[in-house]
Amino acid sequence: MLVTGFRCLACGREQDRTFTDYVCPACGANLDVCYDYEVLHEEFLAHQVMLAGRRDIFRYAHLLPVQDLAVCSPLQVGQTPLYRARRLGARHGLENLYLKDDSRNPSASFKDRAGAVALAVARERGVRVIACASTGNAGSSMAGLCASVGQPCVVFVPETAPPAKLTQLRAYGATVIAVRGSYDQAYDLCTKACEAYGWFNRSTGFNPFTREGKKTCSFEIWEQLGEAIPDRIVVSAGDGNILSGIWKGMADLVRTGMTERMPKIDVVQAEGSAAIVETVRRLRAAGETPPAWSTVSIEPVRAHTIADSISVDAPRDGLAAVRAVMETGGEAVTVSDESILGAADELARYAGVFSEPAAAAAWAGVARLADEQIMEPDERIVCLLTGHGLKDPGAFKGILPDLAPIEPSLDHLENIVQNILT
Repeated sequence: MLVTGFRCLACGREQDRTFTDYVCPACGANLDVCYDYEVLHEEFLAHQVMLAGRRDIFRYAHLLPVQDLAVCSPLQVGQTPLYRARRLGARHGLENLYLKDDSRNPSASFKDRAGAVALAVARERGVRVIACASTGNAGSSMAGLCASVGQPCVVFVPETAPPAKLTQLRAYGATVIAVRGSYDQAYDLCTKACEAYGWFNRSTGFNPFTREGKKTCSFEIWEQLGEAIPDRIVVSAGDGNILSGIWKGMADLVRTGMTERMPKIDVVQAEGSAAIVETVRRLRAAGETPPAWSTVSIEPVRAHTIADSISVDAPRDGLAAVRAVMETGGEAVTVSDESILGAADELARYAGVFSEPAAAAAWAGVARLADEQIMEPDERIVCLLTGHGLKDPGAFKGILPDLAPIEPSLDHLENIVQNILT
């Protein structure tokens, strides 16, 4: 492990590698894990940094904060497929569209990447209990990973968490605590409980190691494109941690000499939960990138959207997400709940990928940017799909027609057959 310490994403102050807290002790902002990039530069150029034979995120162990791979979950996290989606792209004039399908992870969610690294760090530290706040995906992910190694897990969820996600995380045997109120209230209670009982807090946008797990998606995209960087990566955001992870991964590829450029990172948020997008717009309207990120505030919203996984009042990794978009020249776009459901339908019908609303929001954003001719037709675009549609099947009831049973006779199939053929 080549971790050298931690750097605050707001004020820039550094802590050494022995630091065991979660946020900057000076300003309370989120921390970034730092590595010895000079050593990694040489190893990456020789491709020694990729662990031969590993078919999970720990293929990139030298760029992760884990020393002993024996503490990792045996579940295969990562190495998810990257599909060339010609048929879907053609509907919006895109010639080089790719879908990164992270619903193929063990818990059917991108969040397994963060949980796998957090679990390994916690076990190396000898932590007894891991806890997190979640709208469902991070919790079910953490519960499943903990179950694979017998690690006690506590998950705080808002009372509105989708039943399918609650069923999944309870099936793994986690202690589930439903909090009357929003995700943000569940998040705050989890933070207090971890401080009071000494639990390891895996919560998104608080624990710096979650971003390290999520950045592995960027390494995979680079490898799957033949060691090349796309022009754009489009990410839906709630807390902003997935987006900041993609940014960190691409930045690591630049620092290690594997590429010379960053892709544009575009953020998509639901209209009813758009604190990150609004901050980007406000800063751009005021002029150039601010001289000090510590002066930037992310104003909370009262979130309301059908896409529960990105329904967040106060983005906990919002500053890093804003930096990712602005420093890469990405776009910031909002999409309606109606367009999110339409995007989920389009993904399923024209690409064969069934995505939950929070994941489909990314495609809704791509479609909007393409239709408004903000994207060039020949740009190489990667749309990140973060969770499976079966995570929240209730969200699709309004757009799927009811089935009308027919009599078990060929005579009753005639009209149906004619419709299929035409």
